[in-house]
Amino acid sequence: MILSGREIKKHLGTKIIIEQFNEKQLNPNSYNLKLHNELLIYDEEILDMKRNNKTKTITIPEEGFVLQPNTLYLGRTTEYVKTDYYVPKLEGRSSIARLGIFVHICAGLGQIGSSGCWTLEIACVQPVRIYPHIEICQLFFQTIEGEYNLYTKKYKDNRDIQPSMLYKELK
Repeated sequence: MILSGREIKKHLGTKIIIEQFNEKQLNPNSYNLKLHNELLIYDEEILDMKRNNKTKTITIPEEGFVLQPNTLYLGRTTEYVKTDYYVPKLEGRSSIARLGIFVHICAGLGQIGSSGCWTLEIACVQPVRIYPHIEICQLFFQTIEGEYNLYTKKYKDNRDIQPSMLYKELK
């Protein structure tokens, strides 16, 4: 089951941590997350799964930044989120998708026990101007049945944009 917005609010500070929570971002069954003002792009023509690929940082100015097709941008949410009780799931907002922006290519399912700022895999269909601190995606929380272990792996408790760390698994 998915938690309602009222249930999300009820569990804030106990079973769900959202720093900095803003009630205006709360929806009937999700919570909108904002885009931080930095993006990473890979600084190599060919990416290698077995290596830590080089990246460079782009700062999104207040007047906006134009995303280009055929480029993968890694961003992050401004909010830090933690839950040891629910499965968090990230989805793009429909208003953002209707501009041809993909907010997460496929990594929208969080693990129970995950914590941190969400890294976003952003791509676009055509050039589009984005701005820092826009509500770019939404997070909802699902209940889980049965016994479970908490997530403790490589992306836990991040506060920065996290490029792929697949190379750590392939050593």
